[in-house]
Amino acid sequence: MSKQTPDRQTPGRKAPQERPPERQSPDGQTPQTPQTLELSRRRLLGTVGAAGAAGLVVGGTGGALGVAAAQDDAPKPLTTLGSTEVAFRPARAKQQAGITTPLQAKGHLVAFDLTPGSGRKEAAALLRRWSRTAEELMAGHAPHADTGVALDAGPSSLTVTFGFGHSFFDRTGLTKHRPSQLDPLPDFSADALDPRRSNGDLWIQIGADDALVAFHALRALQKEAAGTARLRWQMNGFNRTPGATAQPMTARNLMGQVDGTNNPKPSDPDFDARIFVGRDTEQAWMRGGSYAVVRRIRMLLDEWEKQPLHKQEKVIGRRKSNGAPLTGGSETTPMRLDANGPDGLPVIPADAHARVAAPESNQGAAMLRRPFSFHDGFRDDGAPDAGLLFVCWQADPLRAFTQIQRKLDRGDALSVFLRHEASGLYAVPPAAEAGDYVGRPLLEG
Repeated sequence: MSKQTPDRQTPGRKAPQERPPERQSPDGQTPQTPQTLELSRRRLLGTVGAAGAAGLVVGGTGGALGVAAAQDDAPKPLTTLGSTEVAFRPARAKQQAGITTPLQAKGHLVAFDLTPGSGRKEAAALLRRWSRTAEELMAGHAPHADTGVALDAGPSSLTVTFGFGHSFFDRTGLTKHRPSQLDPLPDFSADALDPRRSNGDLWIQIGADDALVAFHALRALQKEAAGTARLRWQMNGFNRTPGATAQPMTARNLMGQVDGTNNPKPSDPDFDARIFVGRDTEQAWMRGGSYAVVRRIRMLLDEWEKQPLHKQEKVIGRRKSNGAPLTGGSETTPMRLDANGPDGLPVIPADAHARVAAPESNQGAAMLRRPFSFHDGFRDDGAPDAGLLFVCWQADPLRAFTQIQRKLDRGDALSVFLRHEASGLYAVPPAAEAGDYVGRPLLEG
């Protein structure tokens, strides 16, 4: 569970307050003091935050500008979204951070392969190093031999999540401990997968509400892998920054659609059974863990944006303006899948994405979607190389992702606007206990 400050989702911004003139050095720069030189990542250099902080300055072309004010008095603690910390070792929950944590503004997905000669012993040492570094970073502390990239920033809701791919168990001699849920995903007709950007022995998900904090974590963990694991692939994503809307709301994807309305909620009585591995698993080390399916899905935005609004809404089955089903109500109103229009046809078309993917259409199957958008420039034909880094969580991929994707593969109106270009499936063990590291019950059990 994360500890949030009241500013986490501030509905409005406070009026700017006048500040006394600052002392400046002869060259016009604000002088540094010993206090400002000794700031840790948990301290703010008098910088105005981006979400609801007092003293916000809006530039004509540059957006919100932070105002630095190095003063003789001790630096003040963070009071914006930068102060929000997510625990690496949650007090009550068993799962790793980054699964039920609210979506962050910036994300990195990265996979590694163990180097030749690296086995179970080396993998255990790496996970020990990674866990130690992740815990320090998520608490807002700089690790040993730090690069200084995120100095002055707080934790910013940083989460680091670790998982194991199918091939990890072969390389470490642990094949008898590989869960059957990690069996390779089936081929789908819409797949155009690049093997160089798929799978991998080890997988890390990094999320934060500050881009420098997220990059800092990525760089620190990549350096820790040297000599034991080499980078296989890496992808960068983003979401709307918390506080950017007048009130909290479901995120939109790059098609402009409200995305994630039908997600299972932690308050649902069957949430844990759907998302987390139960005690009846044959692999005890995965109890309380989850399985992550990762897909790089490029959106054909040029073609999508040519469609009139009413066509887009029929493809999705929901209103673009507020995410409400075409049968009426608000975003959270249940879809009336049996409702027909004056023409006798279903109001929500039979091939509408929301209908085909709904639990009601898939024998109750559901998964927790937690994606990031991506934009990696433009292709040779000028089309944006952009879309969704789809990440979903479930207790059993065969009964959740695979079942739903097979249904989508057979008749989803949205599929003609999508290209599935990379894929991965990972076993994500529970969080490390005090003094432990992620995966120890598997590697040393």
